[in-house]
Amino acid sequence: MKAITYRSYGQPDVLRLEEVVKPIPSDNQLLIKIHAVSINSWDWDMLTGKPLEYRLLSGLFKPKSNLLHGCDISGTVEVVGRNVTRFKVGDEVFGDLSAGGWGAFAEYICVFEKELFLKPPKMTFAQAACLSHGGNLAVQGLFDFGRIASGQKVLINGGCGSTGTLAIQLAKLTDTDVTAVDNPDKLEVMRAIGADQVIDYTKEDFTKDGRQYDLIFDVNTNRPIADYIRALNPGGTYVTVGGKTLRILQLLLFRKFHGSYKLHMVGYKANKDLEYLVDLFNAGKIKPVIDKCFSLEETADAFRYFGDGSFKGKVVITLDQNDGGN
Repeated sequence: MKAITYRSYGQPDVLRLEEVVKPIPSDNQLLIKIHAVSINSWDWDMLTGKPLEYRLLSGLFKPKSNLLHGCDISGTVEVVGRNVTRFKVGDEVFGDLSAGGWGAFAEYICVFEKELFLKPPKMTFAQAACLSHGGNLAVQGLFDFGRIASGQKVLINGGCGSTGTLAIQLAKLTDTDVTAVDNPDKLEVMRAIGADQVIDYTKEDFTKDGRQYDLIFDVNTNRPIADYIRALNPGGTYVTVGGKTLRILQLLLFRKFHGSYKLHMVGYKANKDLEYLVDLFNAGKIKPVIDKCFSLEETADAFRYFGDGSFKGKVVITLDQNDGGN
């Protein structure tokens, strides 16, 4: 089968399209023919090997595995292990593989059934490959940790990425006033999906403009924690999806000495809220934002596009030529 490989950390130029051995599922696995896989920030981090502390997971000097990472997939069940009970050959499925394994930039992958859900008929494979990771992060950040409530003023920092675009839509379902922050080329997209106010971070610093929010959901985590606290109402909540070790240490320190604020980092649980997200999609209440689709052969180009930061929503690799996006 064809798969994207790499043997050293670096820029997308280190990626190769190679023939590798097709995997064989165990009794507890399914073999999935992949139709689409989307790029997440973690995929970029594992490609570049930065921040350096991530190499403790993937290999200190070079990647432990030659297969490029990747967790957001959609595809068709081709082989069912004898102990699998929830799926049959031919089922169209999708899910986030980050809790069980990687290597999804390929034609096939072996997956445990707990990592998969049936794809709704009206959801394209490309859309399905965009919903799992970013959608679950958004739900868990806003609801589980942020305790979002009707009438609140909510700010989403990094509102035009995969998590941010879904977070805007989810926040508006709770009848909140949403301000979204990103670069100037992305403001109209954020408005179109429901943001009440948008901020161009190249012209305005939301931590210094005097406005305060009940909840800040931070997808970028690119500022000192003290700056975010300045933008919170008394007793307000700050939630980050993660970030560099220094930022996390700052959060832990401020949480200890600033008890009047609620400061959290999402303890992510893959696929936990996927059924809820599917219900919202089927009801027409949310929709993944897809910027651009690339073929498997164009994966290096897709990562270059992702790396320059201009993408809006999701960048998707599609292996099914009939499924080009929305």
